[in-house]
Amino acid sequence: MQQNNELGLPAGIVVLHPYTDDWPDLFSAEEARLRAAIGPFVLDIQHVGSTSIPGMPAKPIIDIAIAVRNFEEAAVNIPALADLGYRYRGENGIPRRHFFIRGEPRTHHIHMVEPDSADWRQLLLFRDRLRADTTLAQDYAALKQKLAGEFSEDRIKYLQGKAAWIGKVLRAED
Repeated sequence: MQQNNELGLPAGIVVLHPYTDDWPDLFSAEEARLRAAIGPFVLDIQHVGSTSIPGMPAKPIIDIAIAVRNFEEAAVNIPALADLGYRYRGENGIPRRHFFIRGEPRTHHIHMVEPDSADWRQLLLFRDRLRADTTLAQDYAALKQKLAGEFSEDRIKYLQGKAAWIGKVLRAED
């Protein structure tokens, strides 16, 4: 695992950084910028992904979930987000999700969805389950480190390697 805590990762590669307390602060700063730019369209903004889970090694990219009332109407935010340095990537494989990236190398991802969508529910549920269960979080960290070692230059295989485990966590009964 790389020991550098700088934010950002080139597209297509997988390098995990140790958790840093800077990540929640970086999210909070970005949340404020987003609310200033698109606040009237925002129902909620959440820090999601591995950088939102204390102690979790992660690709150093801040994942942000933004809940909006209506997917189609939310397209009005694309120019304002472009002004903040975000590039729009369409749905990027997840229906009814506006996906944005920022930075070169990438430093932030935005997942803009409706709050009743499966994507919103899954992003929050997965984060919350790992925050609440340290054993589960440790198991996920070990899996991520193993896959990052095997697939450091193949992000798709890294993601595929995590998919079944993530699905199991999402399907688990409380």
